[in-house]
Amino acid sequence: MQDLSKLIDQGAGREPADLVLRGGQVFDLVTGAMIPGDVAICGDTIVGVGEEYEGRRVIDVTGLTLVPGFIDTHLHIESSLVTPYEFDRCVLPRGVTTAICDPHEIANVVGVPGIEYFLNASARTVMDIRVQLSSCVPSTDMETAGARIEADELAALKDHPRVIGLAEFMNYPGVIHKDPGAMAKLDAFRGRHIDGHCPQLSGRDLNAYISAGIRTEHEATTAAEALEKLRKGMRVLIREGSVSKDMLALQPVLTDTTAPYMCLCTDDRNPLDIAEHGHLDFMIRSLIALGCSPLAVYRAASLSAAEAFGLKDRGQIAPGKRADIVALRSLADCQAEMVFSGGVLAEDAAFAAREVIAPVARHSVKAPRLSAAHFRSTANRAETDVIGILPGKIITEHLHEVIAVEEGDKRPDITRDLVKIAVVERHGKNGNIATGFVKGFGLKQGAIASTVCHDHHNIACVGADYADMALAANRLGEIEGGFVVTQGGKVLAELALPVAGLMSLKSFEEVETDLRALRTAARNLGVTLEEPFLQLAFLALPVIPALKITDRGMVDVTRFEIIA
Repeated sequence: MQDLSKLIDQGAGREPADLVLRGGQVFDLVTGAMIPGDVAICGDTIVGVGEEYEGRRVIDVTGLTLVPGFIDTHLHIESSLVTPYEFDRCVLPRGVTTAICDPHEIANVVGVPGIEYFLNASARTVMDIRVQLSSCVPSTDMETAGARIEADELAALKDHPRVIGLAEFMNYPGVIHKDPGAMAKLDAFRGRHIDGHCPQLSGRDLNAYISAGIRTEHEATTAAEALEKLRKGMRVLIREGSVSKDMLALQPVLTDTTAPYMCLCTDDRNPLDIAEHGHLDFMIRSLIALGCSPLAVYRAASLSAAEAFGLKDRGQIAPGKRADIVALRSLADCQAEMVFSGGVLAEDAAFAAREVIAPVARHSVKAPRLSAAHFRSTANRAETDVIGILPGKIITEHLHEVIAVEEGDKRPDITRDLVKIAVVERHGKNGNIATGFVKGFGLKQGAIASTVCHDHHNIACVGADYADMALAANRLGEIEGGFVVTQGGKVLAELALPVAGLMSLKSFEEVETDLRALRTAARNLGVTLEEPFLQLAFLALPVIPALKITDRGMVDVTRFEIIA
């Protein structure tokens, strides 16, 4: 914390500011005005705007517009496939100065030590990473996760200085029907921030869910759903990730009137997507291009986000606020010329100066050795429940297809785009293997497999050939988890993710290169999805309608039960 006398003296101009940004204009997100003049910074705090200042260091920002740093209000850094340090280096130069993360991916693998890793790493990054404590580990009792976290363990961490509150409460049936475990967690965080997660919930059930003290929601996928949740007091987070793409649907809802109650988030976005399209900067320029006012969009990206999550020290370029500043050539283009996080310029020297702590959760893939025979579907009925992929959505269709039983097995039918999907328990708990069918991959041959498999992070595999499925799944055990593409008995491409089977130890640039090779290999197998690996991950998440699969079998999410 800066010395109070120093802040006042530098703001009053009685002594030179530590840093002065000279020659630009400030976009004020309260009035919508452009404010000419210097921005004076003392340490990590803004002490002056709209006046002339002397500074020990002066940076010329002539011709640039200064906006508050962007706040990603909900994401899982693990889904960027890199460590918090590489995530910092990847997105901070794009203007993301605050990330509110839920480390429930790593928590589902190793429990509380995974959360503690993020708490420790977040204190050492240039950007400000805040942590929401993972509320649903596991997300349901219909899967086998690597760990279980109860209310008392979460309560022990709630006063950590980097903790905001309780992360997305995915078990919405548990809230509505007062499950004792859910109630204990909600009660422990009563009066604190609690994130929501209630896709397609409406009416009295939504009223009950919100009454539990849940304040935000990132799962709205239609304008009507977003409006109902806004009218009932929730802050709606517009999400645009690598798989979950809700921005187009929710864009009409974002206006100058609603912007104070709407925010932006990415949820899950990988380095390849960030390199090709962007992060929150992509959302900002896209929303403006779609017709939203710059004032509404930049409010949602910073000030509204800060207010929604109780971060009163940021979201505006004004005296007393944290010096999170993005310098832009154009509001519409949202291309960052320079970025300051807590008064620190995002440049190589700042990243090099960080203290890096050792990762946790190595050697976490303990799956059984598999053969082609493990992927047979023992059956005597032709009628089959099939997961139907909706591109750009993590919700799925519950399809019903007739698949002939041949020698006690239902085999893939690539002529109808019906391929086998399997989930293999990989935490060394029980060795469960469940198989089913999915439609929408376009896969013609081979297999792809992953240990990024929400939220339990078992091995998920889709394939047209059982031997290739076995090869892909076994290879994941050899490389400590990650992504693998196989065909004809050979590994075509892979990306090792040795940190909990979720994160690489490579740079984000190297991960991007590997992802390009994986995408090419998947397309050569016939895959038509833009992001097949994260799409695969969400097919195993039993809290998103309508049909999913876990290591315990096919799950009818609408009825919240495993299909017998």
